[in-house]
Amino acid sequence: MLLIMNKRTQTGSGLIEAMISIFVVSIGFLGFAGVQVNGLAAANDSLFRSKAIYLSYQMADRVRANLPGGQAGSYNSLSGTGSSPGCIATGCTAAQMAQNDFYEWSTEVAAVLPTGQGTICKTSDETACDGAGSNYAITLTWSEKGVSHSFVTTFRP
Repeated sequence: MLLIMNKRTQTGSGLIEAMISIFVVSIGFLGFAGVQVNGLAAANDSLFRSKAIYLSYQMADRVRANLPGGQAGSYNSLSGTGSSPGCIATGCTAAQMAQNDFYEWSTEVAAVLPTGQGTICKTSDETACDGAGSNYAITLTWSEKGVSHSFVTTFRP
């Protein structure tokens, strides 16, 4: 007894298998694309955080380089954009140098970090700018794609 299969029952099964394979592979590619996008976003966030760390260390070095200005209280509470004292060519006092340091630093913060702003203040702990204590707190804030980020570091000159 021979069974003869009708050709009509077998038509299109290869096409369905191919469509299912393409569907499974395309889901895999979409998953891979999602992982890539998340990886790029994390790398971008890491880049801005690294820049914030560099900028905070740069300001700490400026304070340490101008120790007379730090001891006189010229760095105790600085925020905003700052202004240039215009004394670099003629010679600055310690207070003018502190003003110039903050001006140059805040200009660089605004250029490097998206909507970046920086403050420096004297603090007795790591959270409040109370003007007391012997530590300085440097706070950098920026906004990326509508999300606010901040970085705070403290140091003792």
